[in-house]
Amino acid sequence: MYVGVHPLAGFDKVLHYRVPESLGAAVVVGSLVRVPIVNRLHLGIVGEIGAPKDFPVEKLKNVAQLVQPFPALTPDLLSLAKWMAAYYACGIDTIIETMLPAAVRNDAGLKIEKMLVMAEKLPEAELEKLTKRAPQQAKLYRFMVQQFKPVKKSLVLTRLDLTAAVVAALVKRGVLREEARRVERVAYADEWGSGEVVAAMPPLLNPQQRAAGEALAASLKADKFGVTLLHGVTGSGKTEVYLHAVHDALAAGGGVIFLVPEVALTPQTVARLRGRLEAIAPGQKTVVWHSHLSEGERIDGWHALASGEARVVVGARSAIFAPVQNLRLVVVDEEHEPAYKQDETPRYHGRDVAVMRAKLAGALCVLGSATPSLESFANAEAGKYQLLQLTQRVDDRKLPHINVVDMKIEIMNSRGMTTLSRKLVNAMQSRFEKREQTILFINRRGYSSSMMCTDCGHVEECEHCSITMTYHRSDERLRCHLCGAERPAPMSCPKCRSVKIRWRGLGTQRVEEAVRRVVPRARIERMDADTMSKKHLFRQVLGDFRAGKIDVLVGTQMIGKGLDFPNVTLVGLIDADISMHIPDFRANERTFQLLVQVAGRAGRGDRAGEVVVQTFTPQAEAIQFSRQADFAGFAASELKMRKDFRYPPYRHLIHHGFRGPNPEKLQFFAEQWAKRVEAALGDKVELRGPSPSPIEKIKDEYRWQLWYFTAQVTKVVAELTKLRADFTWPDDVTQVLDVDPMNMT
Repeated sequence: MYVGVHPLAGFDKVLHYRVPESLGAAVVVGSLVRVPIVNRLHLGIVGEIGAPKDFPVEKLKNVAQLVQPFPALTPDLLSLAKWMAAYYACGIDTIIETMLPAAVRNDAGLKIEKMLVMAEKLPEAELEKLTKRAPQQAKLYRFMVQQFKPVKKSLVLTRLDLTAAVVAALVKRGVLREEARRVERVAYADEWGSGEVVAAMPPLLNPQQRAAGEALAASLKADKFGVTLLHGVTGSGKTEVYLHAVHDALAAGGGVIFLVPEVALTPQTVARLRGRLEAIAPGQKTVVWHSHLSEGERIDGWHALASGEARVVVGARSAIFAPVQNLRLVVVDEEHEPAYKQDETPRYHGRDVAVMRAKLAGALCVLGSATPSLESFANAEAGKYQLLQLTQRVDDRKLPHINVVDMKIEIMNSRGMTTLSRKLVNAMQSRFEKREQTILFINRRGYSSSMMCTDCGHVEECEHCSITMTYHRSDERLRCHLCGAERPAPMSCPKCRSVKIRWRGLGTQRVEEAVRRVVPRARIERMDADTMSKKHLFRQVLGDFRAGKIDVLVGTQMIGKGLDFPNVTLVGLIDADISMHIPDFRANERTFQLLVQVAGRAGRGDRAGEVVVQTFTPQAEAIQFSRQADFAGFAASELKMRKDFRYPPYRHLIHHGFRGPNPEKLQFFAEQWAKRVEAALGDKVELRGPSPSPIEKIKDEYRWQLWYFTAQVTKVVAELTKLRADFTWPDDVTQVLDVDPMNMT
């Protein structure tokens, strides 16, 4: 038997090996093996069965080891890896490394615990002899004879202050038996796992939910690939529709992948799934999958899925690579979120990969959102996706009333800059008196976005990146949020020595400070990347907020979507302009999505919700459409503009980035490359650039960029890959292709 292996050894090539008889039929396509390359063993995935065409089989080396007794990658995952390598312009070895968690590649073992069990009772006379001859053994015997179930050996040794030799002696006599038991490390099965209270039995669905559920059930019953876009206003009960589809998929013997965009949303989703599945399918495991897990939780979760012990996985974008057996349903919640896009190689988009994996597995893919991406909505309008709509909130709850505050007028009335408008302050104080909760959202951490001298105009910038440094008041330091550089905040201007150096702009710290001034008795918590550094802290804070221990939650995008807190009746968007004035054709779309999603956190219980949006541009189209949650109107307007300029979704976009320490050299090679591409692919792509990137320098490297607009991604990527291989790149210039980029900076 011969196999072709994709080795994880830093190069993209299939190598062939002989399978020794001792491994036999255990080696199949998708098996994780160790194979010799030169003088070292490397991990690899079996990609094909069969001998090489142009190489004598007698010279082939043997597969050295089968790492797992079951395939590490399912057939659809192997096919997906090949598609991703061609579409996202990277090596298949890189894709496979992304699919296999580091704990699996590092051969982390399952946790085995030794247990002690009574095997045989001693006669009283024997026990008396043992007490005189070996009192420690007698002490252990008397303890164990009172136990009704196996006891951890380590616990017994610690509690009785005994050595392992004492245990070994009784085991040798046949009095005790030592057993090995696997200990499963289950993510979120701890003290924070019960923070979400969910009805185990499903509530009655309203007519719209029932119609959507029946449509998904029919798609699942058809047992073939399809994509459904579930467009439901915030609070319309999309999650309940998902849960019914999950139940139907499991009842048919299938597996389920459930994606959420942010780790912060995972605990709520996991609790809901586990609560429901415990009632309808006791013992059904729900595996959690994201980057914050411990190595033990990750290896045990992967093992449960790969071996077929578990059939449901919930997690962030990387969960799309979970080795779920017999995949029947893929759910992508909040499908519009940019967080699904990976910003390092391989630069895949979790939503698009989810659609392709469902296609390869013959499964149903459900994309859900209150504000679908224009790419998905255009596919639904074109008939490529089935469109299901939920236009009413559950129990006929009203959408929150949105108040737009013109901060230009607010500044005039208050005679100076202000963080919180009078409208928002009054609303917060009213909510606090009623014991209702408030969420304040600003998508910028720190105290302020920059420090500037009002005398000479000097702005504190990062010496390694071409951006201003963010002022953090909690420890009086300036930090660069790109490279992590930091230094003490200056007391005077480094340029002119004036003491009139001031912070400018807003951040979560400054908003938190302002709230403490206007609602001094309120219990306030801040959630951003600075405060949520510990593993379980975000779960603890969300649990406390749900329990009513926090009155005001201030945070960044991690609290702006998906979360469901019935007692929240006020949401404040501190600066709606942050996402609007950036050099990105998606700026209006992002702003509209942000406003609608953040507003949707209010009024999800029995009481009506209110939203206060603070902005300097109240007449902006995105803000006006969001006031009525008018997605159809916004989409029609925005898609017309995209069509006129032939932006996505009407053409694909490929970003080619160049980095290097020498700006002149970087410019020269970017321009030479652009000429080469224009000559070779001018009929297949429209080139724009090369030009300096909006952020010209990061981590002491200058940046240039080139854009390709095309309708034929795979063909163009293949041509670009050949051209890149033939082009002589200097060692100090790094260049990266990003297909379907979500970040234009």
